[in-house]
Amino acid sequence: MASTEKYLRKTALPHIWCPGCGNGVVLSAIVRAIDKMGLDQNKTVVVSGIGCSSRASTYLDFNTIHTAHGRALTFATGIKLANPELNVIVITGDGDATAIGGNHFIHAARRNIDLTTVIFNNSIYGMTGGQSSPATPINSLSTTAPYGQFERPFDIPALAIASGATYVARGTAFHTEMLTNLIAKGIENKGFSVIDAITQCPIAYGRRNKLRTASAMLKWQQDNSVRIEDSKKMSPKDLEGKMIIGELYKSEAPEYTALYDDLIKRVQGGSK
Repeated sequence: MASTEKYLRKTALPHIWCPGCGNGVVLSAIVRAIDKMGLDQNKTVVVSGIGCSSRASTYLDFNTIHTAHGRALTFATGIKLANPELNVIVITGDGDATAIGGNHFIHAARRNIDLTTVIFNNSIYGMTGGQSSPATPINSLSTTAPYGQFERPFDIPALAIASGATYVARGTAFHTEMLTNLIAKGIENKGFSVIDAITQCPIAYGRRNKLRTASAMLKWQQDNSVRIEDSKKMSPKDLEGKMIIGELYKSEAPEYTALYDDLIKRVQGGSK
């Protein structure tokens, strides 16, 4: 950990997260991925929205911006367009990204702009009172679904792929080394990258859903995750209720800021 401590704002600690929260594990994976990729600290920008996970930018010693609810990708798009040489990493939650920020999410993916988006997916609105989010599983309990959630949740990686993202992965707070490697590969990808990071919220989600401790939730992640390599050998019935983790999708497509720069040159040169 000593080599990554330089990336933390120690004056901002201790953090505000609840006991057992997995956000610190995901934050650590991001920092380790940045260190692994050897990114210039002064040329790296971390953008976050609003929510438990979005407080992570406060603890990171980069160029950081804590933006409006659901608008992290909008601010990040502006930053990347203004200076495409910057490494821009977006920290957001499942509600922040796919509810109020859902429209921005699908269009950032459609544009294939070079942003690495890490979604801290804890299946709930933790900071604002434990309401259901677009990722809350069917039949789960929340403050807005006291008799059970009946709305189908988003499969966030599937949404990202369908919208045009060129790198999509899923990891968990239990599989820390894998999560670090997936984030690093997302940073390496020159296009819109999405890493769905499954993280535990024992306070707002777990206590209502018979997973009262962080260890119980981590055990659930372990027992209900299937590596993508293994999933290819399993039947659809065996995969029911399981999360497939690993690198789920990778493709090549023109990157948005490169296309925009080319457009500027063509217009300035008088060509069409």
